[in-house]
Amino acid sequence: MSAISIGQAVILGAVEGVTEFLPISSTGHLKITEGLMGIPVDDHSVVGFSAVIQVGAIAAVLVYFFKDIVRILTAWGRGLKDPDERYHHDYKFAWWVIYATIPIVVVGLAAKPLIQGPLASLWVVAGSLIVGSGVMWAADQMGRHKRGEDDTSLKDAMLVGSSQILALLFPGFSRSGATMSTALMLDLDRVAATRLSFFLGIPALTGAGIYELKDALGSGAGAAPLVVGTIVSFGVAYASIAWLLKYVAKHSFNAFVVYRLVVGVLLLGLLTTGVL
Repeated sequence: MSAISIGQAVILGAVEGVTEFLPISSTGHLKITEGLMGIPVDDHSVVGFSAVIQVGAIAAVLVYFFKDIVRILTAWGRGLKDPDERYHHDYKFAWWVIYATIPIVVVGLAAKPLIQGPLASLWVVAGSLIVGSGVMWAADQMGRHKRGEDDTSLKDAMLVGSSQILALLFPGFSRSGATMSTALMLDLDRVAATRLSFFLGIPALTGAGIYELKDALGSGAGAAPLVVGTIVSFGVAYASIAWLLKYVAKHSFNAFVVYRLVVGVLLLGLLTTGVL
């Protein structure tokens, strides 16, 4: 029998869709939701389920940024055939995304026992939410917000891509939060930081979902909950992406910082009192 029911899959899919690209930690919110529903957060099928439904959120990015992705891949294809086309920023950017994904793949494979074991803890989530909020606040205050998307470099992509490791090892830190904070520290404006976070997340999260699919099915996560959770995640994530890009164009990240602090402190309280 699946460790997750259809109803629970709907709820978890919605939570994943809302939180995957907001800098508030989708993994952290999934684990909190699982804990409140009595689902064992460190069960292998549950960890696999969480990774697989992320594919729905990534599919939303692919659809939302379809024209941009086609443009980048087209430039990359032309550059592979014609050396004269390799000056194009889109050609370089495609390679940068590939290079920037390597660190998280290496760490993800090497640290998998830790990620699915001791680090899959609500105590870690609570601490990471609080610490990550401080990092995000500092990055938003320190960043000069003067560089746009066309000003990004290989150095930017590697630093931002490598920052995803923080969220991988410390659920609650937030992949989006880590990448956006790093981009802000590199003086990218908020929209450029957000879009770079989206693009760098595509290969990492898609690869994680595909890698976990076999283990998720084989360890008790039923096919039906996986399908339902992924579909719900897609729909909710698409709406979240559209909202976030409009929001960051006119607002700072302070609202997310405050929210993360509140959730982190509340979670610590629930854990300390034994409610979770």
